[in-house]
Amino acid sequence: MADRVLVIGSGGREHALAWKLAQSPHVKHVFVAPGNAGTADNGKISNSAVLVSNHTIVTQFCKDHNIGLVLVGQEALLAAGIVDDLRAAGVRCFGPSAKAAQLASNISFAKAFLDRHGIPTARWKAFTNPQEACSTDFPARVVRARGPAARKEVTIAASKEEACRAVQEIMQDRMFGEMVVIEELLQGEELSCLCFTDGVTVASMPPAQAHKRLLDGDQGPNTGGMGAYCPVPQV
Repeated sequence: MADRVLVIGSGGREHALAWKLAQSPHVKHVFVAPGNAGTADNGKISNSAVLVSNHTIVTQFCKDHNIGLVLVGQEALLAAGIVDDLRAAGVRCFGPSAKAAQLASNISFAKAFLDRHGIPTARWKAFTNPQEACSTDFPARVVRARGPAARKEVTIAASKEEACRAVQEIMQDRMFGEMVVIEELLQGEELSCLCFTDGVTVASMPPAQAHKRLLDGDQGPNTGGMGAYCPVPQV
């Protein structure tokens, strides 16, 4: 492990990564860019104002501060190819390439990948025309869109009318993008099962469950995550 580590992102995910990395005796200091209030001047952890959207500036920051390892948590930057650019410049970086990051940033790419490789997934269709999207006849619907900076919008629609309203907002008002994916809603528990791999060996982490809906009882709009817990009693 390197003496100095850079974690890129500003959310709870990056906060947790920095917190755990700082506990290692092999890590001298953890920079977080841009970070948040919890990662500002917290022992071995500090925030950095380096402009993370400019990969050349990030590369120079790593060389100037003798950064031995970069961890990227921010999905938009992964999709923009920051890992590819840092590795090409000789900076060690943990995170997927831009092509691999499409599995998280591009819903139509991910769904087509699942179908192509025979991985079970909900029935789905991609649309660029709002009228065609509103004609989808799945019994329950999830409307997904991808917008600027890989921002994702997910609407769980209880009716065809509600799904159509979401489509109108996304496609006609251009709130989140010009393409939507509508898929069948699968009822049941949702778990995240993540693994580390070096391309040869796979090491799994314990399953976790995130709280996605805004209100208690799985009510309210979907969010990017209201928190998570691990381990889970379901598995």
